[in-house]
Amino acid sequence: MKLFRSLSAVCFFMGAVSCAALVSRAEVSVPNIFSEHMVLQQKQQNKVWGKAEPGEKVSVKIDGQTVDTTAGEDGTWSVMLDPLEAGGPHELVIAGKNTITIGDVLVGEVWICSGQSNMEWAVNNCFDADLVKTTANYPNIRMVNFPNTGSQEPVWTHPDARWQVCSPSTVGSYSAVGYFFGRELEQALDVPIGLINNSWGGSAADAWVNRELLEASDEYQPSLERWQKMEEQYESLTAKTDLTEEEKKQLANFKNHQMKGNQRPGNLYNGILKSHLGYGIQGVIWYQGESNAGRAYQYRDLFPLMITNWRNEWKEGDFPFYWVQLADFGAEKPEPSESGWAELREAQTMTMDKLPNTGEAVIIDVGEGKDIHPRNKVTVGQRLARWALANQYGKKIATHSPRFSSMEKQDGKIILSFDHVDGGWRPFDVNEPIGFTIAGADKQFVKADAKILDDGRIEVSSSKVTDPVAVRYAWADNPVCNMYDMVGLPLTPFRTDDWPGVTVDNH
Repeated sequence: MKLFRSLSAVCFFMGAVSCAALVSRAEVSVPNIFSEHMVLQQKQQNKVWGKAEPGEKVSVKIDGQTVDTTAGEDGTWSVMLDPLEAGGPHELVIAGKNTITIGDVLVGEVWICSGQSNMEWAVNNCFDADLVKTTANYPNIRMVNFPNTGSQEPVWTHPDARWQVCSPSTVGSYSAVGYFFGRELEQALDVPIGLINNSWGGSAADAWVNRELLEASDEYQPSLERWQKMEEQYESLTAKTDLTEEEKKQLANFKNHQMKGNQRPGNLYNGILKSHLGYGIQGVIWYQGESNAGRAYQYRDLFPLMITNWRNEWKEGDFPFYWVQLADFGAEKPEPSESGWAELREAQTMTMDKLPNTGEAVIIDVGEGKDIHPRNKVTVGQRLARWALANQYGKKIATHSPRFSSMEKQDGKIILSFDHVDGGWRPFDVNEPIGFTIAGADKQFVKADAKILDDGRIEVSSSKVTDPVAVRYAWADNPVCNMYDMVGLPLTPFRTDDWPGVTVDNH
């Protein structure tokens, strides 16, 4: 184990001893995820946990049921509440030598809203924010926002994390994607909706994973070695007593940006997620990937690893995990070219084939070329809600965007077949499909002509490529493309080849 990790463990042990001494004199307490206006997940057991004096008897009461337990030697305790039906408000009462009473507790559907800045993006900053806020009278929707916190050791609670009732005066600080997702659910289900927003702008997926899992894999060693070098530099500077002015600046930068930041492996898993990991949920919605686009091939393994890590530690089985594919962004290029963002989108789509109970909201039509934060968050929330409403709540609506399934060559042309084309094709703005490129064995892609056949397949060709072997669609950071099905879901960007991309060697 590297120097910094060893020293961290020693410091953590010493801190734990101090905390144990405090707990021995402490009253019964719970993390702030358990607070006024909270929402518990309906129709399943809900875990409630906290701290107390070692050996102290603790009882938890809600809606006529009481569960008793005893705090362990380390002062921690937990209980499992029996399933509750949607409704409320209730009081949640936790009693030991002192009593905590939490009021206005609802029971309904609870979802985690996670990722980076496009999930964190507030209602205040989206299109039609004034209208959205004026009409946000949804007292059965509640959201809790977790503060940005990076740590290599688990953070137990966040004092500033408090549930808020949705109203015109509070919704402005909500995650816009989370709110529009939750609003669709509330209107369709007529039950309380709890939204746990733990997103942090700019965060890398590596930071959301238990670091031990990364350390156990050869794939992540190059990245970890870079971090371990920085950690050792930080430890060396911390130990010095006669820092130069330049070293002081370097130390401050290490501490505030690297050590406590949102890129360091395991930092957000410990600093944010651990404080509510285990809270009863229905599932997760996720919008992230921009910060990993430079390592898109690695994301093929990293993203499924992260989802599996969360599921294993939450201990609620393969709960639904739905994400947003990266939007279109950047300058439009006149000719076909390679793209790290296209490779990241591909890695996201691949994850649906690797893990059960997953789904992807394609928004290749929602982005803004000059702004990495598209203001249209309504469409994003609605496309995520389709997955949940269909799969978890039995609504008969479309979920998948159309997706490439197979190809065949015919007389110098390539014929493409697709799945999930609901109601047929609807090219946007013009009658002809736009966004296809084609290449021969030389791997040189050119813009292609495309037409929709009577059977729904799409024929792609170019006079410049007489013997084509591969086709791509919307393969660019900011592609020009126009294919939708009749429901209004855009065709998922794809390629038929598996030629090495620009991020294949990036770790």
